[in-house]
Amino acid sequence: MSCFQCCMTDERNSKRSKKGSKESAGGKALNAFANISLRSDSSRRRYIADEIKKIGKGNISAEILSYRELSAATQNFNADNLLGEGGFGRVYRGFLERTNQVVAVKQLDRNGFQGNREFLVEVLILSLLHHPHLVNLVGYCADGDQRILVYDYMPNGSLEDHLLELPPGKKPLDWNTRMRIAVGAAKGLEYLHETANPPVIYRDFKASNILLDENFNPKLSDFGLAKLGPTGDKTHVSTRVMGTYGYCAPEYALTGQLTTKSDVYSFGVVFLEMITGRRVIDYSRSSEEQNLVAWATPLLKDRRKFTLMADPLLEGKYPLKGLYQALAVAAMCLQEEASIRPLISDVVTALEYLALKNSDEDEGGNDYVNSASPDSHSDGDHSEFGR
Repeated sequence: MSCFQCCMTDERNSKRSKKGSKESAGGKALNAFANISLRSDSSRRRYIADEIKKIGKGNISAEILSYRELSAATQNFNADNLLGEGGFGRVYRGFLERTNQVVAVKQLDRNGFQGNREFLVEVLILSLLHHPHLVNLVGYCADGDQRILVYDYMPNGSLEDHLLELPPGKKPLDWNTRMRIAVGAAKGLEYLHETANPPVIYRDFKASNILLDENFNPKLSDFGLAKLGPTGDKTHVSTRVMGTYGYCAPEYALTGQLTTKSDVYSFGVVFLEMITGRRVIDYSRSSEEQNLVAWATPLLKDRRKFTLMADPLLEGKYPLKGLYQALAVAAMCLQEEASIRPLISDVVTALEYLALKNSDEDEGGNDYVNSASPDSHSDGDHSEFGR
């Protein structure tokens, strides 16, 4: 825990107290769909249909948009406007003439119950919870069997677009920008875990779900898998294992027991991707390097090998101590036992310290690695983690 001790202040305690003292305005509404998964299949369908009808009766602040308007905004969902495609549907770039606004339009897959549930969860969460590091829901469409979500357009796409498998000629993210994105993404999780009441477990934290605005400020997106966290004396919620392979915490993958610490593990995986520039699962690499966490685990125990883990695209332009401390934060988040992982508020505090320290070092022109050579700083032990 030494990497956190160096960063902790009394601020940590005040952050932890938020959970008990702050309550989101939509707490009761969030509780309304807490037990969808406990209903029979037919009753779940009726419940979701009823809730979608209620959405149109003023329960939700997001704007109701017609299919005709969204079809016009996207030029009839033209393939030329396609921004991406995920597990729950396609996302298009659109322009709402009425508001003179560029938007991202996500058309959910209409096949089956799952899309309806994800639609309802996302509309409720993004209408009731608001934070600078959560994507903003402009509106939604529930005409007939259409389920469409409309967000603010994020011109820099996703973190994945700028981090993993960059096309030739595309400039990689520099170290300070990576740390700033990590801080913002962690703050988004902190809001869900420690301010929302009941707490919300994101359950699908990955680079492709972290969107970037024109200034590379991160916003979490895709809340269809989000789950309400345990309340009262409960330690976890039990649910079907969902998410993306490689990012799921081991205890969740094995038992279906979900806690906010499951999100902390996923954050650790993404943060490791940000440091290394490697994809969490990459079958194009040799067998011992295909799983990022498995490859990194032994290296995290030997400080002499830390520079081997830095993204080669950084070309050695990162603060050495900053690299050590960033890897220490990632290692704490990736602990096998959930109870040993830090709270996300502790992660935020550590990363804010790290980002500020990196900025100070950058301005002073000191403490940066001069080359990417793994042998340039190979002596010593782990003692500099907390310095």
